[in-house]
Amino acid sequence: MAVEAVPGAIPPTAIVYVIDDDESARQSLEFLLDVAGIRVRSFGSADAFLAASPPLDGACIVTDVRMPGTGGIELAEALKARAEAVPVIVVTGHADVPLAIQAMKAGVTDFIEKPFDDEAMLRAIRGALARRADGDAAAAERRQVAERIAALSGRERDVMEGLVAGKANKAIAFDLDISARTVEVYRANLMIKMQARTLSDLVRMVTVATMA
Repeated sequence: MAVEAVPGAIPPTAIVYVIDDDESARQSLEFLLDVAGIRVRSFGSADAFLAASPPLDGACIVTDVRMPGTGGIELAEALKARAEAVPVIVVTGHADVPLAIQAMKAGVTDFIEKPFDDEAMLRAIRGALARRADGDAAAAERRQVAERIAALSGRERDVMEGLVAGKANKAIAFDLDISARTVEVYRANLMIKMQARTLSDLVRMVTVATMA
């Protein structure tokens, strides 16, 4: 079965890492997220966060832009360099256009100015977590489909390519120089291996597997 997720839904395993050297700001965000039913863990600095190296699956980071040591944008750049696809929301009390441009180039998901509205912050966090969950589910499905395709024999893959191209069994048989009956056998086998119930289901799977 393909991995299924409700679009825009936040999984219960989602977590927000709050990174801020201001203790009162950390506690305020922790309280806000606790009340909203979102798991949260805080760090007093980006360096402490990097040293702890917590799991980033299903995570979102909310960080202040200016902190002693590594700043919020530098943190986003470090994560981007590691190819970590975790969304980063940067909070700042000193917003300007060059800073915003620098943040976006670093891969920052959102840029929020202080003082911020609680609901605006929650919308940004929920949106980032939901998009992350959707992306994770899509990546998991691509892996599953790729594994199924890898399990096909060479001839089954040839038949599948013909089917996905919209060719009839007889046309595939002619192209492969085999009988239409043999194509039917390969077709039945590959549909089972791909766990595809219909031809449109098979086409969708192959499309998913080829997505970047």
